[in-house]
Amino acid sequence: MGPFKSSVFILILHLLEGALSNSLIQLNNNGYEGIVIAIDPNVPEDETLIQQIKDMVTQASPYLFEATGKRFYFNVAILIPETWKTKADYVRPKLETYKNADVLVAEPTPPDDDEPYTEHIGKCGDKGERIHLTPNFIAGKKLNEYGPQGRAFVHEWAHLRWGVFDEYNNDEKFYLSNGRIQAVRCSVGITGKTEVKKCQGGSCYSKKCTFNKATGLYEKGCEFIPYSSQTQKASIMFAQHVGSVVEFCTEQNHNKEAPNMQNTKCSLRSTWEVIRDSEDFKKTTPTTTQPPNPTFSLLQIGQRIVCLVLDKSGSMATGNRLNRLNQAGQLFLLQIIELRSWVGMVTFDSAARVQSELIQINSGSDRDTLTKSLPTAASGGTSICSGLRSAFTVIKKKYPTDGSEIVLLTDGEDNSISGCFNEVKQSGAIIHTVALGPSAARELEELSKMTGGLQTYASDQVQNNGLIDAFGALSSGNGAVSQRSIQLESKGSTLQNSQWMNGTVIVDSTVGKDTLFLITWTTQPPQILLWDPSGQKQEGFVVDKNTKMAFLQIPGIAKVGTWKYSLQASSQTLTLTVTSRASNATLPPITVTSKMNKDTGKFPSPMLVYANIRQGASPILRASVTALIESENGKTVTLELLDNGAGADAAKDDGVYSRYFTTYDTNGRYSVKVRALGGVNAVRRRAIPQQSGVMYIPGWIQNDEIQWNPPRPEIEENVQHKQVCFSRTSSGGSFVASGVPNAPIPDLFPPCQITDLKAEFHGGSLINLTWTAPGDDYDHGTAHKYIIRISTSILDLRDKFNESLQVNTTALIPKEANSEEVFLFKPENITFENGTDLFIAIQAVDKVDLKSEISNIARVSLFIPPQTLPETPSPDETSAPCPNISINSTIPGIHILKIMWKWIGELQLSIG
Repeated sequence: MGPFKSSVFILILHLLEGALSNSLIQLNNNGYEGIVIAIDPNVPEDETLIQQIKDMVTQASPYLFEATGKRFYFNVAILIPETWKTKADYVRPKLETYKNADVLVAEPTPPDDDEPYTEHIGKCGDKGERIHLTPNFIAGKKLNEYGPQGRAFVHEWAHLRWGVFDEYNNDEKFYLSNGRIQAVRCSVGITGKTEVKKCQGGSCYSKKCTFNKATGLYEKGCEFIPYSSQTQKASIMFAQHVGSVVEFCTEQNHNKEAPNMQNTKCSLRSTWEVIRDSEDFKKTTPTTTQPPNPTFSLLQIGQRIVCLVLDKSGSMATGNRLNRLNQAGQLFLLQIIELRSWVGMVTFDSAARVQSELIQINSGSDRDTLTKSLPTAASGGTSICSGLRSAFTVIKKKYPTDGSEIVLLTDGEDNSISGCFNEVKQSGAIIHTVALGPSAARELEELSKMTGGLQTYASDQVQNNGLIDAFGALSSGNGAVSQRSIQLESKGSTLQNSQWMNGTVIVDSTVGKDTLFLITWTTQPPQILLWDPSGQKQEGFVVDKNTKMAFLQIPGIAKVGTWKYSLQASSQTLTLTVTSRASNATLPPITVTSKMNKDTGKFPSPMLVYANIRQGASPILRASVTALIESENGKTVTLELLDNGAGADAAKDDGVYSRYFTTYDTNGRYSVKVRALGGVNAVRRRAIPQQSGVMYIPGWIQNDEIQWNPPRPEIEENVQHKQVCFSRTSSGGSFVASGVPNAPIPDLFPPCQITDLKAEFHGGSLINLTWTAPGDDYDHGTAHKYIIRISTSILDLRDKFNESLQVNTTALIPKEANSEEVFLFKPENITFENGTDLFIAIQAVDKVDLKSEISNIARVSLFIPPQTLPETPSPDETSAPCPNISINSTIPGIHILKIMWKWIGELQLSIG
């Protein structure tokens, strides 16, 4: 317990580094500390699971240590659900929550999918989001399918911590290289059998893979099964289950030609090169002693404890801020905070005052009591530390401050805020910050960074509803998702001359419990009309003229369908907010989680905005998703987020929608809000096509025979499940921009890298290229031109792109960003032989001659099928390259003068 508890005191050094990550992981003397493995609240209580997690990590730690050149080992905290029985050795968490857990242990969705995987929404070298494991996997029930749990955990750790990718390819298991079929693997020294499992009439058997004369590759279903006994030590990102594999691929043994994600995403670099470039590696040196055994802290979630710390200084009288605080505070107390939570309240100006000691929320009357404590008058200076110290005192009267939460709102400057940083660090409390207006203390965000809290910003533009959005985002980081408040709608408008604000809100079948409609205004109560999906007009709005708000709580479960509203007013601003909860504890609600890639942006580096849309573990596809990014100047930029696997988006159809943000207009804070709408094109998929996960083992070789595993649970492709109509809004927090020059802002943004270039032969002599168009500024606008180059050497094309042969692209006019590009060309000045590999890459150029990074490298392998195949293959020739044929390419293109084939023996090709 000692080393783990002490780690909280140096978290500030880790959490203030700029990257927006909820993780508490840090390195301390080569040991990883602050790793949080959380057991999902829906996992049935089973104390043996805790021991099995310990066993997995204990196996993984020395394996990681040796694989990284005696550098790293593990120390872990296990987060235990509140509903499990308490034990003497379980302690209350400090900053650890389900939201910042690094590993989630949850029941599989769907039930037969126990595949370990890591969410990875960034680029090569970017840290992943979270590792997903199932109880069956941890218990060793999937040993045959995924290998030893400890080794698999190290594979996933490399995804999570160092941003490397897999070195296998489930969709393309073989490729042609110099006329020979090769298995996608690393290193190429890994040997094995290539066979296919055939089943007929209830019986199955193995046979050698047959050769497809049209493609030059093996038939569909052919598998490469590594021998159990190997001499090769690499690679963990290919087949960590093989006994001899104890290392990552290096520059010396990395298979740069294999069409896998590691090569595609990391520009042909080996996994060890990427790991070696990580901050972890740079901060450590190999040790000369064996690592200690992992330490484990057992942490059990307790009741939620929250103290509101609210600024009531004189500046809060500006721009209706104090009244807006009351509106947002009432939403939080009436709707967002969960039942059985404890809530207290402190206000501050130049001194702090306790407005309410901790009260447990057990009924509506408890909520009403707290709303009456909200501040109603503004005066005095600003002393943030006074407010925080008073909050600690309120909490300590009933509970330790470990794991408690403080919601800190201020609009004023306070140069003494750093005076309580040490007290904050020592408290173990999580601080969520709300910066209101352009003058809020610049050091405010340091408090949320050092404690893992949420940081938000609300401008004085009332119609943007930023303050209510900030408080609406403060649902619990622990407990079941069915208990959390979900925001369905948030919008506002300034109306003139009895104008109407009309719209609709979709209540889908996954939500509907505790549904609340909240309307606010700035001068006079508007006319409010609301109809449910059956057309019945809703009555009973509770109107609070003092706070200038009205709300309606829908009893029971709100009707599924489209709710319509009409609000009428003159010369004032109205806002509408709708929140709800899951309709059923057993039906996961559709959720939208949004974030930026960093909490600070330095011009001209772009920011990336992400929205992750899920129902349970299943992604929601083809939704309409927009991000609204508002600067301190009050300017709002609207971005369409895409799940197309191009530009800022790492993987297509994974439910993560992304886009670059480059439209800086000032220094300072920017707020982020995401709106997501489903409809006839939004569908639920059975599971995610995992981008980063342990390879499913097709079978094992025993006594020179393959013992097949059951087939891997397949992803359902092109299956139209029940279409979903839904609406959601989500706060993406805030970020702070710096280095933005005065207007006019110069164009320093190049086109984004093309990451989905594909190539294939077309009609024998032509090569067809497809890719997603980049923009003039990353993935916005239209690029000026493309540079396409080719080479028969993959490394020459990567390292000497400007010296490689350029393709004539004068007829290629770039399309608008995110459009599909197609280009057909004949390679010129290249001499081909059958089996020749040609590599292709693209660079985009904008109107001021800024160039993108080199694209991923596509390849075509020249394969000319035979006229006929021999009827009886010879048993003594099991490896044969494609016969060499000279093909002379002239300026007009490839011209095949004469093709002579001589087929001797079996045409089936074996590995390496």
